[in-house]
Amino acid sequence: MDSPAATALTASVAPDPRQRFSRYAWALLGYTLLVILFGAVVRITGSGAGCGQHWPSCNGELLHMPRTVKTTIEYTHRASSGLSVLAIIGLLGFGFRLYPRAHPVRRAASLAFAMIVVEALIGAALVRLHLVENDASLGRALVLPLHLVSTALLTAALAWCAYFSSHGPHGARSLPGGPRALLLLAGLGVLVVSATGAITALGDTVYPVHAAGLAARLQEDQGASAHLLQRMRGVHPFLAMGVAAFVAYVATVMPAYRSSPDVKRASVALMTSVALQVAVGALNVWLSAPGYLQVTHLLLANFTWISLIFLTAALRIAPASSAT
Repeated sequence: MDSPAATALTASVAPDPRQRFSRYAWALLGYTLLVILFGAVVRITGSGAGCGQHWPSCNGELLHMPRTVKTTIEYTHRASSGLSVLAIIGLLGFGFRLYPRAHPVRRAASLAFAMIVVEALIGAALVRLHLVENDASLGRALVLPLHLVSTALLTAALAWCAYFSSHGPHGARSLPGGPRALLLLAGLGVLVVSATGAITALGDTVYPVHAAGLAARLQEDQGASAHLLQRMRGVHPFLAMGVAAFVAYVATVMPAYRSSPDVKRASVALMTSVALQVAVGALNVWLSAPGYLQVTHLLLANFTWISLIFLTAALRIAPASSAT
């Protein structure tokens, strides 16, 4: 029989189940970001039809040996997305086991599971309806923004889950109407900009820029024979600038509602992400959206969104003195 001292030592060394869950949640958030970026690579390389119009199989086979680069890219993306589904099911199961009813972690894990199902259905629709490669139909222009919004809700749920799993036992508190409205407007603004960014990215893929110089490009995009996707290319940058200014403003005023190190860090992270996103976005326009900058732009867009989620979560954390 182990002595009380040995038992205490073992308990102090063995990680708490909630600590393991927290590490898992953070790792899953990072992995999901990689899957999202890989999805952009699929679009940029025109590999969306690499498995034909078959889903969930690839060219009619569940276990397929890719024979082309495009098939390899698409099949790998499907495999990584499938692992995300399994990982989020695990997150949901362990979240319900470790946390009480109505806990933020439980709610976030439930939303993550719902959104990964939506993501899978949208991905299947894109493939089965052949809304991939160089398709410039209205259907694809509508589905892609929905795909991006569902992805944003998925990452928000995972970020919320990871944040609240690693910030102690204190519960979440409600926000006053003022900051809640500002954060809601900032979130909606980021989603709208992201949706227009998805349409712009589609236009950059299907109708690459050929004219040299900004003036020539504007003339090309607004010409009589220009496609709607080309005409929309000028909307996103102007909308993004306005939303970026508003989100930066929200980041600066939020610490006044609750002064804490977590809120200040999240505020600085949000302002930094916005500044970098604007700089890379301008460079993206200047260089006619090369593939590597599109991926970088998407990464920073996700950082901005997640930083906004973290800021909201930090404001919702109840201080230890007020926890019940």
